[in-house]
Amino acid sequence: MMNKTWRGFHLLAIVVSLLVVSNAALEAKSEPGEKGVRNVILLIADGTGVAHLTLSRWYNGGATLAIDEWICGLLRTYGANTPLTDSAPAATAFATGFKSFTGFIGLLPQEVSMWGIDPKLSTDAEERPLVTVLEAAKLAGKATGIVVTCEIPHATPAAFSAHQDRRKDFEAIAEQQVYNGIDVVLAGGALYLEGRNRKDGEDLMAVLRQKGYCLVRNRKEMLAPLSGRVWGLFAQEEMANDLDRAATEPSLAEMTAKAISLLQRHRNGFFLMVEGSKIDWAAHDNEPVGVVSEVLAFDRAVAAALAFARRDCNTAVIVVSDHGCGGLSIGDLAVNSLKERPGLPAFIEPLRKARHTAEGVEKMLLAANDLSAGAISVLIGGEYGLALNQEELARVQAYFARRRHNQFGLAAILGPILSRVAYLGWTTDGHTGEDVPLAIFHPRGYRLSGVVQNTAVAWYIDEILNLNLREWNKILYLPALKMFAEKGANVAIEEKTPGNKVLVVSKGTQVLRLPANKNEADLDGRSIMLHSLVVYNGMAFFVPREALDLIK
Repeated sequence: MMNKTWRGFHLLAIVVSLLVVSNAALEAKSEPGEKGVRNVILLIADGTGVAHLTLSRWYNGGATLAIDEWICGLLRTYGANTPLTDSAPAATAFATGFKSFTGFIGLLPQEVSMWGIDPKLSTDAEERPLVTVLEAAKLAGKATGIVVTCEIPHATPAAFSAHQDRRKDFEAIAEQQVYNGIDVVLAGGALYLEGRNRKDGEDLMAVLRQKGYCLVRNRKEMLAPLSGRVWGLFAQEEMANDLDRAATEPSLAEMTAKAISLLQRHRNGFFLMVEGSKIDWAAHDNEPVGVVSEVLAFDRAVAAALAFARRDCNTAVIVVSDHGCGGLSIGDLAVNSLKERPGLPAFIEPLRKARHTAEGVEKMLLAANDLSAGAISVLIGGEYGLALNQEELARVQAYFARRRHNQFGLAAILGPILSRVAYLGWTTDGHTGEDVPLAIFHPRGYRLSGVVQNTAVAWYIDEILNLNLREWNKILYLPALKMFAEKGANVAIEEKTPGNKVLVVSKGTQVLRLPANKNEADLDGRSIMLHSLVVYNGMAFFVPREALDLIK
């Protein structure tokens, strides 16, 4: 006798199966198998524009990048409300196929003011969550993974695995990620999973262990033979820049290769998202050494993905940037005052003198515990290749005197100084709105081309993996208050401990309890595992159809 708990989901499975058959029939009319693949690896270079790539090629001796052969177009990056998008709505566009609002993670926007977006399709007063390609891949029976160098609840990884109206709400986002059933996570951000650091006191590390995950905390543990589901957290917050990386931290390329080796064992294929997170951070600081070294570290991860895809012959690799950052130019105003235009060494050699990024140099200065003028000059000269004048040295000392009150780090001081030496220009310490490169490897050549919207990436993934995103959006993340009211049920929100909201639904003798940001339910004292999250987005609860079906 089928358990009543599962009847809703089995009906859902039948609907989806019919959709798959229908889609397959349509595909049969146009060369079956030409578009579809078993696996997708999406790599995102955060904050990377054309100039960032160009400078990185020159820094690397003029060598081509792994992505160069596969560049096929440009992405329009603007959000629902501004040409200057941030990583949250930009990643939401890649993950869901919808443009969203500044700061929103995996949600429809409240308003639409930009060109080319239908308000009727995209605006939602309640900020309804949208099913992501990662979630749809999981529901389709595929393995899923996230690899990043930032904290795991940061904007880009969050947009694929969580739903929240405040991108900085790392506690709620991390909780959703832990309960969202991702098979492989390799990142920073252990701080946000440890119970002693969370307002709700929940030990998410313990939850992962209870769910059967293998937890790894350093490079050696990650490179060891592993199987099953894995969470690797290699730093309390963000991971180090590649140029500053200690032997205990894996590189982005190593994490990418490891994730692929774990996910490829899954018989139904996989979806993997990889982000070179800190290119953007260096660009915010106008710090060119951080930019080029992180671009090259990202490109090595791209090379690892492409090497697997070529061997596998059933994997698509998509490489994108979410937006520009910094307004980098090779050549600044000062270069025009010179009698002759300088040769390549003038732009590159000042950067090559640096053995660490400015972020790494700051850590070294703090570790040395000597912030005298002499110690600062020697260390910055030796490790960053920069000779400071008296005014610059005074600025560095002033920074350390008020360091705790600064929004930006030492890189925001040293980066612009080095840029002037190297004739590199910057227009801003924020994001920029130009179109950015798109590259795609598909084993049978089917790919996007030309100038396309960033949302097209999600629909391309939906198509080649046959995920049926539109249909999942009809039955997941439904407005709880409205839907339970239609069933004649009463709804209340309970919060016995701070940060732990529970939706309590009652009808007759039935009492259904749905904790926010988890995939769990309690019906009359009986625990039930749901196949997708119950989301509290900061305003309202949203539930999957299978949760609604528990109330009769």
